[in-house]
Amino acid sequence: MSQLNVRTDACELDFLSLGALVHRLDPGLIPFRRARTVEIHVSGGEYNVAANLASCFGLKTAIATAMVDYGIGELVQARIREMGVIPYYKWFEHDGVRGPNIATVYSDRGKGVRAPVVFYNRANEAGALLKPGDFDWQAIFSRGVRWFHSGGIFAALSETTSELILEAMQAAKAAGAITSFDLNYRAKLWDSRGGIKQGQHVFGRIVEHVDALIGNEEDLQKGLGITGPDVDQKNKRSKLDTETFFGMIDQVTSNYPNIQMVATTLREVYSANHHGWGAVLWLGGQQCVSDVCELDVLDRIGGGDGFASGLIYGLIQRKAPDEALRLGWAHGALLTTFPGDVSMARLSEVESFGSSRVQR
Repeated sequence: MSQLNVRTDACELDFLSLGALVHRLDPGLIPFRRARTVEIHVSGGEYNVAANLASCFGLKTAIATAMVDYGIGELVQARIREMGVIPYYKWFEHDGVRGPNIATVYSDRGKGVRAPVVFYNRANEAGALLKPGDFDWQAIFSRGVRWFHSGGIFAALSETTSELILEAMQAAKAAGAITSFDLNYRAKLWDSRGGIKQGQHVFGRIVEHVDALIGNEEDLQKGLGITGPDVDQKNKRSKLDTETFFGMIDQVTSNYPNIQMVATTLREVYSANHHGWGAVLWLGGQQCVSDVCELDVLDRIGGGDGFASGLIYGLIQRKAPDEALRLGWAHGALLTTFPGDVSMARLSEVESFGSSRVQR
């Protein structure tokens, strides 16, 4: 049976992530141009996985990130405590006017034929100022860490964040932790840093130190330069088709023989609130494909991170690959039924996903 060699000895942390925090302003179904009120969600691709693993799956998790000494920072800290995530902060002093800031994401939910709209203010972002040397990795990893995780959005923020990921990945590998990376290629972020070629150069250096890779066909092509179908052209092939994804894995493992796992979600968007949902996993040569279900989506943001956290939980618990995939698929699906970016599910709900009987 294919398995990742996850530590089974006593560890202070099951999971540690490195990334930037954001706060998302969410007016719900109302477009921002007409909004009068918003909900505030605390988020971050790497943080979301740590929060889900702590809150839903009961693991001991932590986040290494930037924190700013102003009101938004206090709000973010409170939400992190609420989710049960241990923080390792690099502190920045706010000047009262310009920052540094916790980045802002603006995202309505769309409805039916009207797609969700997402835009950002990442100006003078504290997370982008993080650099090698900001965290004492030797001290953190000496306490025992089973799994270390980071992602492509954080890598794209600045030259120093990319180097910090490399520093942390090397420390994690030396300490015996499994390392994972969510490619999350975002062209708009890389445009200011040299475009796709620079993104592929940076990702290539990071992925050399990675055991487990999360990314869809577009991420593999644009982030790693893997050949595949033209992702920019509309075609009749279903987004739920697994053939092309598995066909690209040989190229990934040929270029990066250290990679032991590749996984992604499969999503067919029929409307803003009606999606087809599936997931695939390649683990040590074994191919696993989830069931496909249809989702009535409340809030799609964070579904991919929900998948990653359920999958990682299954692998840390040394469950069979198809069962680990099912946990990720189920948890990602459930996450789209909650407002916000992090889980409100319980483990029992994830495990029983697929039954719509009333829970009495």
